[in-house]
Amino acid sequence: MRSTIKCLIASGFLSVLVGCAGTDFVRPDAEGLRNGQTTYAQAQAKMGVPWREGSVVKNDKTIKTAAYAYASVGGKPRNEGVTAARALTLYFHDDVLVGHEFISSWAEDHTDFDQSRIKDIVKGKTDRAQIIQLLGKPGGYYVYPMTKDTRGEAAVYAYLETRGFSHSSKLLLVSFDASGLVTDVEFTSHGSK
Repeated sequence: MRSTIKCLIASGFLSVLVGCAGTDFVRPDAEGLRNGQTTYAQAQAKMGVPWREGSVVKNDKTIKTAAYAYASVGGKPRNEGVTAARALTLYFHDDVLVGHEFISSWAEDHTDFDQSRIKDIVKGKTDRAQIIQLLGKPGGYYVYPMTKDTRGEAAVYAYLETRGFSHSSKLLLVSFDASGLVTDVEFTSHGSK
């Protein structure tokens, strides 16, 4: 699952980073995207026509993807020398939202997070509120079939920077059980920041 997500993140960002590309958009609020409730038609009515559509297979289920992306060489990035870009990927199973992730390197809505705090997460003890205190607001959430657990939810923290033709990325998935306690932590990173 992680490699597919990393490929989607990287391809979405890298495809858009040739000058100014895509249509600018604002990060949707949490109420606007509800896993298990929001339909594809409702998401498209809110966000407009996706920049790119596709599909992936997760846990033997075909997931429809809808990606929105925007980049501007002249934009104000979080870090000097980085191309300012933002992307939103929505995941649908049977036309119902099962995951969403927002990624941004823009100064005003960046999704960078302090990966050194991951060591402070304790499975079975750390809860959802503590994760937000440690890492800030997640860029999105996944539910089954984007997660292995059919009852829980995973918070998505993702960040990607592009400097010229090189990029670095990091992805953190923090899974919760029905009571809000952490059940799993998956972290991957590529490149250097």
